[in-house]
Amino acid sequence: MIRGLFVALLLAISAVSHGTSVPQEHVRTPDQTFLTFPEWYLVHSPAEYAAYLERGASPSAFPLFAHIGQFWQSYAAVNREIAEYPFNGGYHLMVMVIGVSTTVEYSLKGLYERTVGRLAEALASAPVPEEQFAARFAQSYVDFIRVEPWYQFNFWSTLTDLWSSVPLHGPDLIRRWERRFLLTSELLVKAGYGQLIRVCSESVYDVAKPVTAVRVNRVPVPDQSYPDFKLLDSSGLATIPRYEAFSRYSLWLASQGIDFIAVAGNDGEIVISLIVPDAWTTILSRQLFEQPVLTRPGTKRSVLAIPVRQLGDFLRHVLTRPEIVVEHIYDF
Repeated sequence: MIRGLFVALLLAISAVSHGTSVPQEHVRTPDQTFLTFPEWYLVHSPAEYAAYLERGASPSAFPLFAHIGQFWQSYAAVNREIAEYPFNGGYHLMVMVIGVSTTVEYSLKGLYERTVGRLAEALASAPVPEEQFAARFAQSYVDFIRVEPWYQFNFWSTLTDLWSSVPLHGPDLIRRWERRFLLTSELLVKAGYGQLIRVCSESVYDVAKPVTAVRVNRVPVPDQSYPDFKLLDSSGLATIPRYEAFSRYSLWLASQGIDFIAVAGNDGEIVISLIVPDAWTTILSRQLFEQPVLTRPGTKRSVLAIPVRQLGDFLRHVLTRPEIVVEHIYDF
């Protein structure tokens, strides 16, 4: 007990002296917590699609065109927020590339689903094996892109699996071959485009660090379920995993009563998105914008900006509210 208090005192004193300073290799610009939202929307959208297919809902009714609108709405909203910062050309280029390519993909797929797809769907007596395969592929793709760049997904292996594991014969052949054609076309295009994006990305951008540096006001109790919390010095500087795992580790730290002093060298605002009931409001943070979750009536995505030093308190509040889901914390 005494040793724990002594360590906490040392961390508090050291945090005051160090402020938000972190090694330069771990510093990211403050605008990136905003700019990562539209990038991550292209994880949230496929995740919504995967959950939609898992429920056995009609593929032709998924709101692809509305998702295009939500992506560009979010990009416009975060651009208004970062107007005061120097222009981050590299990040804007990346967001524009993925935004335009997704707009083309969703537009073509939306047109196809509302014509050929809807007609073939009407001719089928029940969901076909290719639809079940598509649901599994959608979920495995989402699981992958939560932690890795989309273009590293093995589309070729999935295509091989489609043609080797799903029987070619059976009832509702029109629908089955129509779905097989759509899946094959999608996987071939993404495999080829992914290779192109991989080459371009590796030539333009450095390899991203897989961790985020955080400064906390005290050290958490060790937990084998969170082995990647790495304390770097006695000031409370540590690293935790980046991307999807950052949210999980942040919730764990907050649940321990720990507060953040800085994230990636920043002590300003950090962006967080919640999935909440339509009627939900908050006075504990600054709301940037809202979006309806289009396939889940009665729910919405609320995107908020919270001072880093208040993040722990806010997450502890959220943990007491079962109707609120932390969708993502955008770690610069």
